[in-house]
Formats: sequence, C-alpha cells, structure tokens
Amino acid sequence: ISLFPRDTYKGRPNGLRKDLAEKVAALRPGFLRFPGGCLVNTGSHQGYDEASGWQRKRSYQWKDTIGPVEERATNANFWGYNQSYGLGYYEYFQYAEDIGAMALPVVPALVTGCGQNKATDDPALLRRHIQDTLDLIEFANGPTSSVWGKKRAEMGHPEPFGLTHLEVGNEENLPDAFFERFVEFRKAIEARYPDVMVISNSGPDSSGATFDRAWQLNRDAKVAMVDEHYYRSPQWFLENNARYDSYDRSGPKVFLGEYASLDNRFRNALAEAAFMTGLERNADVVKLASYAPLLADTASTQWRPDMIWFDSTRSWGSTSYEAQKLFMNNVGDRVVPSTATATPALSGPIGGAIGLSTWATSAAYDEVKVTGADGTPLFSDDFANGDSRWTRAAGTGDWTVQGGRYVQSDATAENTLVTAGDPAWRDYDLTTRATKLSGKEGFLVAFGVKDTGNYYWWNLGGWNNTQSGLEKSVAGGKQTLISDGTKIETGRTYDVRVEVRGRQVTLLLDGKKWGSFTDDKVAEPFRQVVTRDGRDLIVKVVNAQDSAARTAIDLGGTKVEPTARLTTLSGDPDAVNTAADQPIVPKSSVLEGVDSVFTHTFPPNSITFLRVRTR
Repeated sequence: ISLFPRDTYKGRPNGLRKDLAEKVAALRPGFLRFPGGCLVNTGSHQGYDEASGWQRKRSYQWKDTIGPVEERATNANFWGYNQSYGLGYYEYFQYAEDIGAMALPVVPALVTGCGQNKATDDPALLRRHIQDTLDLIEFANGPTSSVWGKKRAEMGHPEPFGLTHLEVGNEENLPDAFFERFVEFRKAIEARYPDVMVISNSGPDSSGATFDRAWQLNRDAKVAMVDEHYYRSPQWFLENNARYDSYDRSGPKVFLGEYASLDNRFRNALAEAAFMTGLERNADVVKLASYAPLLADTASTQWRPDMIWFDSTRSWGSTSYEAQKLFMNNVGDRVVPSTATATPALSGPIGGAIGLSTWATSAAYDEVKVTGADGTPLFSDDFANGDSRWTRAAGTGDWTVQGGRYVQSDATAENTLVTAGDPAWRDYDLTTRATKLSGKEGFLVAFGVKDTGNYYWWNLGGWNNTQSGLEKSVAGGKQTLISDGTKIETGRTYDVRVEVRGRQVTLLLDGKKWGSFTDDKVAEPFRQVVTRDGRDLIVKVVNAQDSAARTAIDLGGTKVEPTARLTTLSGDPDAVNTAADQPIVPKSSVLEGVDSVFTHTFPPNSITFLRVRTR
C-alpha cells in the first residue's frame, strides 16, 4: 500500500508529490538523469526468495518498474535502498516531458561501482541486459505496433517520448572490466538505434588511476560523451575553476553528472558557483552538468550536499539550490569572452601544529617527535608522563595512556583528532610510531593544524581500509591531494614520517617514500563569466570572500541601456537554509548608471547576475 496526496503534479494518476516536482521544475532543467547513480549498479540478477517471501537484493531493472503499480516488483537493492517502484521509468519519462527536459536514463553495465569492485562474468546475463536496454529504447520511441511501444501506449502515452541519450553504467571502479561490457552495449544500440547517443563514465572521482585509465579507454574508442562524478571541498572548487580549459576540444564531450561541495552552507554554494563560471566558459566541452544529490528526506540522510530538503509536509531549497536556480534560469545562448583581474593570492609556507586521530578504529601512537628543518628539537613525547601536552575536544573518542602509548580505544568513534604543539611552526619533520589495534580503518597523522577545521592529515588505511591518501581540510571541508592503494595491517607498528618544507610535503612510511606534493593551487575567490541572451549581456560574478569588491566593468565599447536588472544572493557564508528559515534567497533590484564602462561594488560572499540590455 502506498499513500500520497490526491493533488499530484499536473494531476497525474500515480503522480509526483506536487511541491517537490514544482521545485525541480522551477530550476528549468535541460535534462533529467534517472533513476540515480549508485542505484543502477549491479553484480548479478537474483530473483524471488520463496523461503523468506522477499525478493533478493538485485540491481535496478527498468522492466520491474512499469505496468500496474500494485503488480510492480519490490526490491531492497545492493545499497540497502528499499524500493516499491511506484515511481518507475514511465513516470520518469512523463515527468521529463512535463517539465520540458530531455530524458536521460541510466542502465546497469554489470560491473558494480560506487566503491565496490565486482564484475559479472555471465555472457547470457550480459546479452539479456543488452536486450533489456534495446527494449527500453523501443518502450521510449517505438510505434504502438511494437511490443514495448504498445505497453507505453497502454500506460497512457501512445506518442513516442523521443529518447536521444542513454547512459550505460555508473562510477565503475574497474575501468577495463566496465569498458569491455560498455562496448558491447554501444555496438548493439548503434546497430539498431544509430541516433541514440550512448554515454560512458570515468569512475567515482575527479582524478587518479581509475579516472586516467577510463578516460584513455573512452578516447581510444571515440566515445561521444563521458560522465564525470566528484564530491569535493569548497576549497577544491575554488582551486579548479580552470579544470576544463585544457580538455581536448576534439575528444569526447563531458557530462558532469554528479558534483557538489561537501556541506549545505552558503560557502558551499559560493564555491560551486565560482566553479560553474568555468563550466559555462567551457560549454563547448561540458555539454551537460547536474548537481547531486537532488533530494533529501530529513528523516533519512547520509550526508549534507543535498539540493532540496523535505519532510512529510514541507520542502525547501538549500543555498546551493538557490545558486543552481539562478544559473539555470539565466543561461544565455553563447559565451562572451571576458577576463578579470585576479585577487592577490595569499602565499606562505604550510604551517601549524600537529595532531593524531582515528576513524572507526582503535589505534596506538608512541614516540611523537617534531624537529626543525635544521634538526632543532621542537617537540617530543613518549607519554611516560601522561597526555597533558595534548588538547582534545569533548566527544573525540576515548584517549588514554596505556603501557607508554597513547591509545584511542573506541573503535566506533569518527574523527578523534587530538592536537599538540605550536600553530606557528614552519618547515619541520614529524615522526611517530602508529599501530592499528582494531576497527575498520587505519590511523591519521595530522600536520599544519590551525584548528579542528583547518589542517592536513595523512589518512593511512582510510575509506574502509581500501586506500590511503593525503587530505586537506579547509573550514571542515576535505579534499584528497594524493592517494594510493596502501592498506594497514592490524597489530603491525608503522614508522610514519612527514617532512614539511615551504608548501611542499614529503611522506615516508617505514623509511620508504610514500609520496609527495606541493600545495600551490590558488583558490581564487573572484570569478566571472558573461553570456549573451538575445539583446542581454548576462554578467555573472561570484565574490567568495569576506570583503566587498569594488570593480570597474568595461564592456568594450558596447552601447547599452542606462539601467540593468540586478539579482543577488548574499549573506553569511555559514548560513544554512532550513524549513523554518531561508536566509539565502535571491534579491532583485534595478541598477542605475550603467554604461559601456561603469563601476559596481559586489558584496562580500555574493553571487551577482547583472542583465545589461544592449542597444
């Protein structure tokens, strides 16, 4: 039994919750990707379990989701999502049509993604999934005389939906295994439906070995479009505005299918908006882009980059929703080349105190030492006299000195960071001996610690002990600078060494160099892009800093009307939109005194869209 309001979006039978559907429609999306990301990943096809009376966990399969609602299969899939399939492929196609968006369905590639590493080697199963995909295209586009076109007509839509794009797979972490299967899908689809574009993907991250290999395979096979996914810190988005400037203009196009910075504060929206100016500037390469995740129920959430929040009776847009809506409702037809003077970069060496931490793991540390680059002793603690030199916040694990070691014994606690030393330290070496005692991961050794939200740490045995990486945290948002597949053994003691010189860091594990990096990317807070929409020039400016930016705007001699329409999002960078209060909403006004050259002050922490009418 499913209960939902009678008053659905556009009055559709078995329709969508009206307020949620309207909020998505208000974005004016160009396309709708469905049914989601990790939802579609598959390992094998498993059917009904008569012993338990429940269907076994299986992948998302579109044929389960059409026909009479009460007859549709139910499923608790590999990711623990319980599904009734009351919302199915027919409803997705119908909603895309209702809001004027291109439908973009995603089908399983028989390789699990999203951090899983399994591939199904069953030729018969592969053939069936390929046939299912061909049947899906027939369901969307086929005449009513066809088998699946008739089913579409029986559900109330005799006219074809006009499907033009289809994606195979999602975030596969085994690029070669995925691509072997992808080319079989593409060959079959292109043979029967040559006008349907088949989209590939590049794995679960913005860089790394999987990403590089996937892109190589896609380029070599002349794939039309590649789906990239990444979730990063606000700092990463500010640093990577130029990401697509250097992409090959003759290679595969980019579908940025999932991206967001990790939180829902306005500072996240500012960083994303700054990054989006780079997406628009590179619109010849980035053909499609969609923020994710789209929806979050307050009663069941896993993280906080979600765009639209709701409970049983209310819904509201996050600060990122307001930024996305501003961009999506003011796209324009073409990019107008523009430049801006860069903000003077704040430079200097990496500096700060040191720290120790764990994540869902119990670990022990001993012999912590810090020496200057010239060998001068700065700090040494063998814990013979307790832990009085270390600072920790309440609720950060269970730290005690045991047998001359500093032990964090709560194997369920996350981010148990304790710190010591001088925040003014520069150019130093940090060494310690670390041992994993129990739990899911390894241990974390921090340096350059300013406070609990701003630091670097070497995450050894992280991500459920599947890899290790060097992470940078800025205002609580983390990004991975380098990583590899190092795993940590329980009970083994490791010698950890971190060498900090200026902005360069070298990492050694058991005396061998593990990796090094130079943190020299500039997080430019002032970004712009200009597009033309008919007679209007749309000047889009992001000022992601705490000070106003008084700016001379030179339109290169273009004659314009003396007034312009001004829309601004601004506020406290830590502001969050909630059900009770939405402090970040657009404010519209009229700007006087506009000319070919004029001056405007962009508020601190703001996103400004200026529509200037040309004569």
